[in-house]
Amino acid sequence: MNGALVLAEVAGALLAAAGLALAVPVLVFAAQVAAACLPARRAPGASARPPVALLVPAHDEAAGLAAPLAAMRAQMRPGDRLLVVADNCSDDTAAVARGAGAEVVERTHADLRGKGYALAFGVDHLRAAPPPVVVIVDADCLLAPGALDALAADCQRRQAPVQACYLMGHAGAARLTGRVAAFAWAVKNRVRPRGGERLGWPCPLTGSGMAFPWALIADAPLATGHLAEDMQLGLDLARAGHAPRFCEAAVVTSHFPESARATATQRTRWEHGHLGLIVQRAWPLWREAARRRDVRLAAMALDLAVPPLALLVLGVVALWLAAAGVSAVAPAAALPAAAFGLASAAGVAMAAAVLAAWLRWGRGLLSAWDLLGIPWYVLGKLGVYTRFLTRRQTAWVRTGRDDGAQREDDTR
Repeated sequence: MNGALVLAEVAGALLAAAGLALAVPVLVFAAQVAAACLPARRAPGASARPPVALLVPAHDEAAGLAAPLAAMRAQMRPGDRLLVVADNCSDDTAAVARGAGAEVVERTHADLRGKGYALAFGVDHLRAAPPPVVVIVDADCLLAPGALDALAADCQRRQAPVQACYLMGHAGAARLTGRVAAFAWAVKNRVRPRGGERLGWPCPLTGSGMAFPWALIADAPLATGHLAEDMQLGLDLARAGHAPRFCEAAVVTSHFPESARATATQRTRWEHGHLGLIVQRAWPLWREAARRRDVRLAAMALDLAVPPLALLVLGVVALWLAAAGVSAVAPAAALPAAAFGLASAAGVAMAAAVLAAWLRWGRGLLSAWDLLGIPWYVLGKLGVYTRFLTRRQTAWVRTGRDDGAQREDDTR
């Protein structure tokens, strides 16, 4: 065997190992999409829901707060509470919330800034008269009709954290990237959790529309400045034996920022936070699940191992190109050919899963013509992933709601 062939086999072995590692998230993704396409299960019968406290963290949200609070109040019953935490605000958030009929507490801290600290402050305020269930809704989100009843009843029935179906829309004149982003978000927050629920898996917490029994949220580790504090909270609760579940009947909606700058800020925060958790916690979580023989914790580890959709596609394409290149240089080498076959199979599984998700849930978000633009969307995310390796975001930066402007006091 000559030197070139030896080098090709070594490269092929490395590529095959990378392919096997990549196969895990691809298989999890494909299995979740396939399970989501199964017929819906019969919903449990209607049950009386307990009183709830709606907890709304709000930082400089005065301009858009009235409509979300009105939607929440419309679904409240006697005994419910609506608590807004006006966190480090420099506008009239507190006054607008009071005018909308909400109970308001104000928090100011020069250093401890971020959603997690606001939630911890709100929970502490509720301790004097704790509710059976706490529902957390972001200040820019609308509860769909019936969402509060569905969340509270499901939380009470399961005695576990429950995550609503949290969807993001786009403006009518949004660019193609906005439409693709809305589809990718729906895959992440509707399709995959729906499939996981049919498989009996837990689901990650996604930030808004989260319901908790008081006994769990009262002592939960909320006061963190992590970029993906909601996902981290879900993992911590799962490790403690209280894995979150998905409630598709409860829908919460919001919208992507209209400006390109605000969109980039938001996506960088979300995706760097998600990738940071994968790097730090996916493998330790899997080992802990294996040691404890905890099937639900193992499912959480597998779900966490699936990176953002664009990065997963990039990984499959990069592996395929690398294996094809090595195979072309050394066609007699066996391992590069095996890696090429593995990458090809992963690509087919990914494409089939994405197409199935689009056919069932995406046609209202993306036209068939728009599908051709997905590669450009994926390539446009390269900068986000490159910065994760070179200049990873670690500070919580609030996204501008209207014009995308980031003020210095918004860096949390």
